[in-house]
Amino acid sequence: MAEILTAQALFTLLMLILLQAVLGFDNLLYIAIESNKVGDEADAKKVRKWGIGIAVMLRIVLLFIIVNLFTLLAEPLFGVHIENILVGDFTAQALITLVGGGFIIYTAIKEIHHLLQVDHIEHSEGGGKRSVAGAITLIVLMNLVFSVDSILSAMAIASVKDVATGLTTYQVPLMVIAILVSGLGMILLADRVTNFLKKNRMYQVLGLFILFLVGVLLVTEGAHLAHLEIFGFKIDAMSKSSFYLVVFVLVVTDIISNRYQKRLWAQKQAEILGSSETSGREAVDAFKNKSSSSH
Repeated sequence: MAEILTAQALFTLLMLILLQAVLGFDNLLYIAIESNKVGDEADAKKVRKWGIGIAVMLRIVLLFIIVNLFTLLAEPLFGVHIENILVGDFTAQALITLVGGGFIIYTAIKEIHHLLQVDHIEHSEGGGKRSVAGAITLIVLMNLVFSVDSILSAMAIASVKDVATGLTTYQVPLMVIAILVSGLGMILLADRVTNFLKKNRMYQVLGLFILFLVGVLLVTEGAHLAHLEIFGFKIDAMSKSSFYLVVFVLVVTDIISNRYQKRLWAQKQAEILGSSETSGREAVDAFKNKSSSSH
């Protein structure tokens, strides 16, 4: 316990919590989208709380497994060597990341397609209703996929190398605390994120595109771990900095686009209902004044 209360350990713990918060955003987004498919709001809340709770417990179990079997996870399970077509050596970590990323891409594309096809926007929570058990299972499985990346990143931060022996040990108690704190944070924020997406449906498409990018990030990372080459082209992992830059640009573009669309709609509505030629311009001025006063 005394080792955890040192300045260095507390700083490491803070870094681990920040890491879990950043990497947990995409997980929280998936939980919000998946829980909406249950239908009943009481069941949806149950899905979010149980899904996150079970996932946090399994993430801690996975942490101990990865720490103790780290070298085995990096060992190739099988290889595919078709010259100039497909070359790769697949590890357990690479397979989990590839399959998980592929499933997330499929989910995002399916939901975007559903939003374009649905007749009533207010009933666009998903292509079909899902049972509580089914939603919890998917949330837990996807959380484990996200966990592999976050645990490996946490191990890099919480590693301690003994200068004398050259052996590397990991501060597992600190990582467990960080996982529990992030899990509690997700439980507290899950309902708010879900309600925000329901009330601001213009951001639902943005969320799905971010989820799509998360899938691309995982697929490229899994391909990089497997040293995958397709038709002689090596697939490199998408860097985290590139990912967050693209997400930032998407968010800013979406916010500006939504504000511009609201101004156009206010002007169009005023021109249709107005009695003078300047009605549209007056509506835009009123919209701008309203936006300024709200800030």
